[in-house]
Amino acid sequence: MTVTFEQAAIKIEKAQEFAALQQVVQQAFLPERAERFLKRLARKGIRVRDFDAVLTAKILEDAADRSAVSAQSLYRSLTVSDQAQMREHYLSKLEGVDVALRHKFKKLYQYY
Repeated sequence: MTVTFEQAAIKIEKAQEFAALQQVVQQAFLPERAERFLKRLARKGIRVRDFDAVLTAKILEDAADRSAVSAQSLYRSLTVSDQAQMREHYLSKLEGVDVALRHKFKKLYQYY
């Protein structure tokens, strides 16, 4: 008997804000923009997994060319469970970056 893991579906409470922030994250990790995003992280000395520092430095807005809406304000408007799901979304996107690019920026990807 094999038991498989299935992640529980947690409902997004603030769908509009979540979708807007999700779009910003997705744009930052598009193949043609990912290197620029990682370069900005490197210049600021921010590790790629430090989502709070990424938000504070406004690097997502720069990478996604969206200055009208602050990613940090969108994130803060979310409920705690929505914030956790957004962090998971961000982490899944950063792990989806091309292997060659991840190797180039290996210091950003290293665990402390």
